[in-house]
Amino acid sequence: MESFTCSKLVSCHCLATIITLLYLCSTITTTTTLCLAARPDHQIMKPKRSAEFIKTSCGVTRYPEICYETLSSYATTIQTSPKELANAALHVSLEEAESTSALVLKLSKGNDSKPREAGAVKDCVENMRDSIDELQQSLIAMKDVRGPDFDLKMSDVMTWVSAALTNEDTCMDNFEGNGLNGKVKDTIRGYIVRLSQLTSNALALINQLRL
Repeated sequence: MESFTCSKLVSCHCLATIITLLYLCSTITTTTTLCLAARPDHQIMKPKRSAEFIKTSCGVTRYPEICYETLSSYATTIQTSPKELANAALHVSLEEAESTSALVLKLSKGNDSKPREAGAVKDCVENMRDSIDELQQSLIAMKDVRGPDFDLKMSDVMTWVSAALTNEDTCMDNFEGNGLNGKVKDTIRGYIVRLSQLTSNALALINQLRL
């Protein structure tokens, strides 16, 4: 009788151990499966939400296609922040202004330019320098747009960006007329048009921060 009881107890103990192990394995497997399944979804959904946010936000601009084209690569930084979106738009505009300025400066050094053409290019170089300075000032100001004087700071930012846009438009106006080399005019105007579109978009996205 004693031997039977011990054997029975051992069997019960083994059975309980097996049941416990099976439960733990089931729990661990379920948890692991859930974690593995949830992790990719989280990684996928985050940039997806950011891309949707950028695309929707670009809808308020005059040039939504170029807006999304140039800002989608900043999705990780922007996420769903209107301020980061505006900052990214300003950075893109500044980089384009610097690139355009370098191009115009290169063309201004040509020795075979007609007097009127040389004057237009020289004026455009100055316009680009001013535009770059104004965009840089706006980026600096954007770092501290908070507090009770938020509206005043935002007004200053918009003033600088608007001034940059005006300088870009003035540069284009310098190349109006038929007396200019068509190739030079078309090259510069192509860059300036793109820059103006980017700056206009940045201005629209900054304005959304005030609403």
